[in-house]
Amino acid sequence: MPDKEYRKIIHIDMDAFYASVEQRDFPEYRGKPLIVGGSPEGRGGVVATASYEARKFGVRSAMPSKTAQRLCSEAIFVYPRFDAYKAVSKHIHEIFHRYTDIIEPLSLDEAYLDVTNDKQNIGYAMDIARLIKQAIKEELHLTASAGVSINKFVAKIASDMNKPDGLTFIGPSRIEAFMEKLAVEKFHGVGKVTAAKMKAMGLHTGGDLKKLSEQEMLQHFGKYGKFCYQIVRGIDNREVQPFRETKSVSVEDTYQEDLTTRDAMFRELETLAERLVIRLQRTGLKGRTITVKFKFHDFTIMTRSRSLTTLINNKENIIDAVRLIVYAAPVEDKKVRLLGVGIANFELPLQKKKNNDIDKQLRLF
Repeated sequence: MPDKEYRKIIHIDMDAFYASVEQRDFPEYRGKPLIVGGSPEGRGGVVATASYEARKFGVRSAMPSKTAQRLCSEAIFVYPRFDAYKAVSKHIHEIFHRYTDIIEPLSLDEAYLDVTNDKQNIGYAMDIARLIKQAIKEELHLTASAGVSINKFVAKIASDMNKPDGLTFIGPSRIEAFMEKLAVEKFHGVGKVTAAKMKAMGLHTGGDLKKLSEQEMLQHFGKYGKFCYQIVRGIDNREVQPFRETKSVSVEDTYQEDLTTRDAMFRELETLAERLVIRLQRTGLKGRTITVKFKFHDFTIMTRSRSLTTLINNKENIIDAVRLIVYAAPVEDKKVRLLGVGIANFELPLQKKKNNDIDKQLRLF
């Protein structure tokens, strides 16, 4: 098949973004284990981002701050400066727009670009990725990693392969063999619980998954199983979507052991609420409707919502709403394997800037 029939997709992922901005702006943090998020000395909260110096100790995003502090007692905790991160992200998107307007942001520090037909007629996606990385380094004094391929799934995996400051190309002739060797836990969308289930079934790599029929994948892993059946064969027809309005923001987690009391559920939901607030603060979004999701041991799902009279995005109000939902829901003595909390019914603060494409993109963050 001629090259021109393939899409050219770049996935850009900034390296330890929040922590890198802090280390750039405050020299006293450079070379030290830095944790953005939570609170000083690990008292409550969750990690938003950790510097590479902190990651060497096993600190990861979304980890409870107390755990991070235990792993790395020398860590410096700083509160997020989302206004600063948004300003940097806006500049990054200005760089993207020099080459294409087909940009799908995933967060402040991550985006897909479709450069099949680039503005400057460069033609080669690897060259465009190099130019973007170079501009980010020269203009913002930060590093980004880039993955280049013919679809979104593989480009995203590629961007994570040689961090930091990486650039990886996985071409069409290599994709299927690459996916066959990929460990199941490296598949985006496969969490710890699903990975454990796969391994218990003797499924350790994409090649193992490929042995199952589409019906078997659907039976064992639901909708994701159907998607996975395609992706292990190198098929991902999802387009890069330049803009879509955010309808809701949510987080969820699956537990190795079922939760059986409201108190236990509420403790886990408090941690999820912390993560939800981090996502909301990236955007400035405020919503009126809080929803809690319960998935039970038999895989049935129940949701309960509470709508408020005022717009909120702060931890205290979200936790108050979650508390009322949990202690009113019929979940006592039920076996809960997954919990989620989300917020919807937004008033978008950026609606007045309809003529600014970059501001439209930022609604997603």
